[in-house]
Amino acid sequence: MTKSSKSKQRQKMLHHIGVALGLTGLGIYYLIIDASGFLEWATSQVDEEYAGSALMVGIMVSMTPAFLVWKYYNRFLERRLAIKGIYYEDSFYKKPDETDKK
Repeated sequence: MTKSSKSKQRQKMLHHIGVALGLTGLGIYYLIIDASGFLEWATSQVDEEYAGSALMVGIMVSMTPAFLVWKYYNRFLERRLAIKGIYYEDSFYKKPDETDKK
């Protein structure tokens, strides 16, 4: 194996480890929210027949900050490890390059 190949493999491995740590963090955040009683409070605000919908909305609301942190963490990780990729939202917000016009 060449030195460059080993370096790329190391970067990929570090990226996988970083993503695994991030996903573990999301899971821990969810468990903290669940233990806090927020989801039970959200379901108690509606009639019993709408408890599932209230639970879904409660999960969405409580996990929004965690997913925002996940987005910035992932971008930091990719920038730090020089991982190249295309973000879905870039096609909407990024100005096209001269090379893209051809």
